[in-house]
Amino acid sequence: MLIASQNLINYGIPVPENTIYRINLAWTNTLDELKILLEKHKTHDIFVDLPIHRTKPPNNKYSLEDIIPIFQSNPNVKYLAISNVESSNDLKKYLDVLPKSITIIPKIESPTGVNNIEDTMNSIPSVQKIIMLDHDDLYSSMLKKNEPSTNFVLYINKLVDYCTKNNVILLRTIGVIFSDDEKRVTDYVN
Repeated sequence: MLIASQNLINYGIPVPENTIYRINLAWTNTLDELKILLEKHKTHDIFVDLPIHRTKPPNNKYSLEDIIPIFQSNPNVKYLAISNVESSNDLKKYLDVLPKSITIIPKIESPTGVNNIEDTMNSIPSVQKIIMLDHDDLYSSMLKKNEPSTNFVLYINKLVDYCTKNNVILLRTIGVIFSDDEKRVTDYVN
């Protein structure tokens, strides 16, 4: 599974044909912008990243009531990552209202999320099980809880072991793009 961010594609970098297009709603300033992106990439499967409890900028927020009709109008939206999932309770409202055609992906960003991974994954009814790991936020969360930095590898290994034993896909960041061409400021500050 290869997922390319909207920011990568914005620079005209060619991506393989079967690449899934990721729209991070934190970086999408309006619902009209989301609609334009979905129309522009209607031939791709779409992975939407929904920022929940996000504190770092950019910090755009959208309600389920606002985005569900958009998802229903765009059947190529196949995946929805929910940020800061720490237990099955964090997914309940999404499982109740999202179209069944969308695979819910918990985004793990804290030690609590790692420790509760089995509970979280048992709540997801889809056949294909996927977890998204945010390494940076996991590490920051550990430090905020005064955990030793050596625990980071333990948490990563715990997730890898769980995924391997339970046939769960573990999505991890592989590199980033830096550019001197970025001029937007408003995307960073609400």
